[in-house]
Amino acid sequence: MIKKCLGLQSDLDDAGIGYEPSPFSKRLAVDKTTDYKVVEFDKTYKGDKKVLMICTEERYMLMENGKKFSSGNHPVESCQPIMHLVNAGFDFDVATPTGKPACIEMWALPQKDQVVLGFFNKTAKPKFDAPLSLADIMADEKKLSQYVCFFPPGGQGAMLGLPEDENLGKLLGYAREKDLFIMSVCHGPAAFLAAKQEPFLFDGYKIACFPDSIDKQTPMVGYLPGKQTWYFGEKLIERGVTIVNTGADATVAEDRKLITGASPKACQELGVRMAKKLLENFA
Repeated sequence: MIKKCLGLQSDLDDAGIGYEPSPFSKRLAVDKTTDYKVVEFDKTYKGDKKVLMICTEERYMLMENGKKFSSGNHPVESCQPIMHLVNAGFDFDVATPTGKPACIEMWALPQKDQVVLGFFNKTAKPKFDAPLSLADIMADEKKLSQYVCFFPPGGQGAMLGLPEDENLGKLLGYAREKDLFIMSVCHGPAAFLAAKQEPFLFDGYKIACFPDSIDKQTPMVGYLPGKQTWYFGEKLIERGVTIVNTGADATVAEDRKLITGASPKACQELGVRMAKKLLENFA
């Protein structure tokens, strides 16, 4: 009762299945605007190569206490970096493991950011609602060869289904074999755990991502309805990855063809830096 009065109690989602962050944690962690600013690039891409965003098609994360967190991919972390790549001339596709609609944390939309909201509604949402199948892409070499960058965005939903997906593991191996770019942010690097190849594809890499230490604290303010059953940062460290940040900040890490960001605060720099790298290599 006290938690509810203070706004610290997680709210049931519209489906009555899982819990969204509490009113207090939404005020604390969900910004109504972003720091998105248009960047003018010296040149733009004129070819037909694309970026592939790999999203989850699963919404609910089971907590230790049996409650479910209503998650998905974070809309800002999905859209803001891609907006810079689009401005640089690169088109993008969205894929989920089987082609089911991508799950998006709609409660995390920046309600007063008309530019990002406009991109989400007009450009991204139709692709989220009718994505490609990653399984189909991996079965067709011609389809696969049209992509020069792969992007699993953030949101706790990146921990649902993607770390176990065999086709995603093969896709990451393909990206490394072909020396292509990979971009990710916040919880997105959880998807890297799909790579089951030995040695681990990202052994020895330095990345930025959302800290496990904060995920372990968020149940106290009702962002999560309970403790997670596992933490992706711990798993990546076990596989030889070094996490360079300790806060949910604007850190961007670049290691070979992998560029990663720590949180939504990193999305501006992450997108601009990846756009420049793609232009240097393909324009």
